[in-house]
Amino acid sequence: MTVEGLPMAVPAAGLPARVRIHEVGARDGLQNEKSTVPTEVKAEFVRRLAAAGLTTIEATSFVHPKWVPQLADAEQLFPLVGDLDGVHLPVLVPNDRGLDRALALGARRIAVFASATESFAKANLNRTVDEALAMFEPVVTRAKAADAHVRGYLSMCFGDPWEGAVPVPQVVRVCRALVDMGCDELSLGDTIGVATPGHVTALLAALEEAGIPVAAVGVHFHDTYGQALANTYAALQRGVTTVDASAGGLGGCPYAKSATGNLATEDLVWMLRGLGIDTGVDLDRLVATSAWMAEQLGRPSPSRTVRALSHKEQ
Repeated sequence: MTVEGLPMAVPAAGLPARVRIHEVGARDGLQNEKSTVPTEVKAEFVRRLAAAGLTTIEATSFVHPKWVPQLADAEQLFPLVGDLDGVHLPVLVPNDRGLDRALALGARRIAVFASATESFAKANLNRTVDEALAMFEPVVTRAKAADAHVRGYLSMCFGDPWEGAVPVPQVVRVCRALVDMGCDELSLGDTIGVATPGHVTALLAALEEAGIPVAAVGVHFHDTYGQALANTYAALQRGVTTVDASAGGLGGCPYAKSATGNLATEDLVWMLRGLGIDTGVDLDRLVATSAWMAEQLGRPSPSRTVRALSHKEQ
């Protein structure tokens, strides 16, 4: 349980007043589990996250069950959480069939997932970067025609386990293509967690120079080398107001074995609270939710904030 007045709020100049957290634990977190979590537990997880004040919770993925068996229950799960008032429930779709399945259930926030590198595009989508973009274009067009909000995920923005460093112009090119096909929002993925703050700043500056407004950009950092919060701070300094995070630090990437957990939502909220930045999240309820989910998974949460605050309760 948090202690009254901690962390002390000490605002820093030039940072946004509010940040929207794009919670990915129920999708990006659980898709990397070795065992399948029961549908009812997933639904309860989403509901508890909403009760903690999170207003954007990525619910599931309409990828073929063969590729992500942990999320094969998308049709069963979505109706169990679709009635949450004031909560956006984005879902991943890989192609037209996935879009059909999502729209049929009433989903109106869609995400497609591209790659900044050829190696990861081949591993994740079995296509080249340009072939994947060509596959997504009609999906985005149809989603927009259905009045859906479309997010474009871009993996390997800062480094690739096969190719190494990823040139900034290479990332900007794919971002520009996603925006041009109609994506409302981009999420820049540090899939293997190798970014550092200077690299984050350089990429965001290059995107602005390419005409992509910072308001349309979110960031998605993995904490492989302990840089996720530092990278988030650098993004905030450039005006980013959407940050992806995963309750309890769940997740990784099934197609990149060197990718460890996402930035923990609790760790993010603790930092933002200390900076005087509003998130609308009740940290105690969020910690309790992640501790509960860790029990369901049979292991402790990797989030430092969850561990610290759970310890104080004992």
